[in-house]
Amino acid sequence: MRAMFINCSLKRSSGNSHTQVLLNAAGRLMAEQGVTVEHLHMLDHQVPPGVQPDMRKEGWDHDDWPEILWPNIMAADILVIGTPLWLGEESSTCRVLIERLYAMSGELNDKGQSVFYGKVGGCVITGNEDGIKHTAMTLTFALNHLGYTIPPQADCGWIGEAGPGPSFGDEADDGSRVGFDNDFTRRNTTIMSWNLMHLAKMLKGGIPTEGNDRNAFKEGETFGFKLPGDDA
Repeated sequence: MRAMFINCSLKRSSGNSHTQVLLNAAGRLMAEQGVTVEHLHMLDHQVPPGVQPDMRKEGWDHDDWPEILWPNIMAADILVIGTPLWLGEESSTCRVLIERLYAMSGELNDKGQSVFYGKVGGCVITGNEDGIKHTAMTLTFALNHLGYTIPPQADCGWIGEAGPGPSFGDEADDGSRVGFDNDFTRRNTTIMSWNLMHLAKMLKGGIPTEGNDRNAFKEGETFGFKLPGDDA
């Protein structure tokens, strides 16, 4: 299996990203189980906002999505999105990622299903304010709507004391790393990682095509959908 971890930090480099620290923990757990793990930092690449597969056709001079990001995402069985919280929401970079994934929602696999069918998704969230569950709800809904399958407990995160203060992985006064001893974060990161692997293994070979083959649907046909009275 292959797993893609995408860091949507607003920091220019993943080297000083607190979100990357928690992504690394989940990635190591999967790698120890034989999963091929790849990490990608969104701001290492030029990815314009928009909902088209190639934004160069919409007037942008450069777009790394079609040739660099998209092929790697498609090769992965597991997608984990990492984002910091700002004002209780995911980062603007994360919204760009969701937009570009949405841009591919018209692509079909060889069964006539969304190309995201048979893949699983989850999210990792860090910050110094409330919003883990709200943001996880937003991201997992978006992934599920596109065709990803979301396992139980598909999110994890860490938030420190409200307001300014140390972030996840910072060195504390006693030399320890902030957040590393948080049972909630440790438990949820472990459960998320294992459930993503379990479900990805179960979905190898894809999802049955009965009732979800888009090519079988013709405009104006009922596709099996009936309203009360249709049989009258």
